[in-house]
Amino acid sequence: QVQLVESGGGLVQPGGSLRLSCAVSGSIFSSNAMAWYRLAPGKERELVAGVTSFGSTIYADSVKGRFTISRDNAKNMVYLQMNSLKPEDTAVYYCNAAAVNRRWSPRYDYWGQGTQVTVSS
Repeated sequence: QVQLVESGGGLVQPGGSLRLSCAVSGSIFSSNAMAWYRLAPGKERELVAGVTSFGSTIYADSVKGRFTISRDNAKNMVYLQMNSLKPEDTAVYYCNAAAVNRRWSPRYDYWGQGTQVTVSS
């Protein structure tokens, strides 16, 4: 069973930074694309960023130039460096494996608890 544990969220002021971490269990980590998704009240789940098994990355237009996704296959970890945060970035952030051939949709139904990011003055 896949286990996903997100951490690193918190309350920051606009313009601030956070680094989110996702610990992934299982032996399939290195062979899967990984992604960060976020869910805000009243909005649909949104793909924030994704990284393939070989390091190619994609980003939502709204976060390009501000967020950076990375992975450490040796540690089964994926990260999201979030800079220049805006109030509209406020959401619960989740990680999951991603099905690249299905528009980066989440691959597993086993979601972690997510980590809350709140950007407010």
